[in-house]
Amino acid sequence: MPEQRDALTELVRQHVGTGKQWSTREFSEVAVDPETGWSPSKSLIGKIINGDNYTISPQLVSALAVGLRLSRDVIAAAAHFQVIGYTASELSGDAHATLLHKIGERPAGSPKSQAVAKSWAEDE
Repeated sequence: MPEQRDALTELVRQHVGTGKQWSTREFSEVAVDPETGWSPSKSLIGKIINGDNYTISPQLVSALAVGLRLSRDVIAAAAHFQVIGYTASELSGDAHATLLHKIGERPAGSPKSQAVAKSWAEDE
């Protein structure tokens, strides 16, 4: 079984902390949810980069997107991966497409996905 990764934690850890682009204090000041004005505290940012338990909320996702200057969709995907755990698998040997599925659950045949991958390969 693949190991579930803390995708959101790793993403924040790449940019925030000692010797990084932002300190926890600086990041908590720039990471602001544009809809509500909510901002994660310095201690919450510390929990995230230390890998401690924390709650992922829509406001946190939006604030991190602003702070990291990334699309909210990218942050949401990392959060989703961290909470639920998805992995990618190739549809076939030299597939031009992958399929996301829950860690530990291998999808039983995927004929539509296989057909799409086959048609892409034929288009080349």
